[in-house]
Amino acid sequence: MLYLLLRLAVSAGAVLLAQWLFSQWGLIVVDSLPIALVFAIVLGVLNALVRPILLFVTCPLNLITLGLFTFVVNSVVFWLAAMLVPGIAVNGFIGALLGSLTVTICTAIVDRFIDADAGRY
Repeated sequence: MLYLLLRLAVSAGAVLLAQWLFSQWGLIVVDSLPIALVFAIVLGVLNALVRPILLFVTCPLNLITLGLFTFVVNSVVFWLAAMLVPGIAVNGFIGALLGSLTVTICTAIVDRFIDADAGRY
């Protein structure tokens, strides 16, 4: 349970980080922290339910592009989550791509440290 709450907080923080990093271009706009938390929940649900279906459907494209099309799928899921949560604005494909990359990198870093700590005990 604690792991799930930590991932939720990291995802919300990563969305806020993406807004801060790309604020001069206005690619991602988040109204407040509670909205970022709701967005992280919606993004997690979509990643669990919709993303596997999209990856299966786009499997031939993933094979042709040697997996690079996964970035497009992640961007579409990020954009879809932004469309479902009022208070989040993602402007264009580049905004969705950079937002999804930011969230992916942040959660991967935290997962790396959590997995390292889990092996010690």
